[in-house]
Amino acid sequence: MSLTLTAVTLTYPDGDSRLTALDQVTMAVPRGSLTAVVGPSGSGKSSLLAVAATLITPDSGTVTVDGAATAGMSRGELADLRRRKIGIVFQQPNLLPALTAAEQLQVMAQIDGRSPARARPRAMELLDAVGLTLQAARRPHQLSGGQRQRVSIARALMNDPTVLLVDEPTSALDRERGAAVVDLITRLTHHQATATVLVTHDRTHLAVADQVAEVHDGRLRPAPPAG
Repeated sequence: MSLTLTAVTLTYPDGDSRLTALDQVTMAVPRGSLTAVVGPSGSGKSSLLAVAATLITPDSGTVTVDGAATAGMSRGELADLRRRKIGIVFQQPNLLPALTAAEQLQVMAQIDGRSPARARPRAMELLDAVGLTLQAARRPHQLSGGQRQRVSIARALMNDPTVLLVDEPTSALDRERGAAVVDLITRLTHHQATATVLVTHDRTHLAVADQVAEVHDGRLRPAPPAG
């Protein structure tokens, strides 16, 4: 397993008490597989993704990424783990306006202490994988919404993560472009052998998942893939 959550509980302050966002959540995602997570708004999907990304430390339970238990890690150690082991695709691509598509990827290597110039072949390889070779020199304002999201996916894979976390990647896309993005994520999951978690509100995408989990009131339960 590349991503494992074991008996994870997360609470937030709520006046004089605490609100339970995740309640004893256990989930295992093997490399090369895609787990889709669905549930109503406010059910705990975003909290689940944030905990899996090590952006939030749970009250109790264990998060293990590529064999490394994150409990007790310092902020610096968690930042290193995220940079080298976890790729995150947000709802909005959040691309840097001044950078080209290729540079969006190369800057990830620079953050990891590597030469952006030496990272260019890897950047071009990933842009080719997401079908954007001809758009490598274009800046975000020159790309469509679907193309920007594909750049975001390629960027998340730049440092060869073992875990890929994807948050509602189709929320700003029409059905056709959304389906193409989910198909791309599925293909890259298998090709790059990532343990992928896809949070989505659109149940039409569930058929591509290897497993489907449903969140209700902070509790996770298995659900059969749709059609």
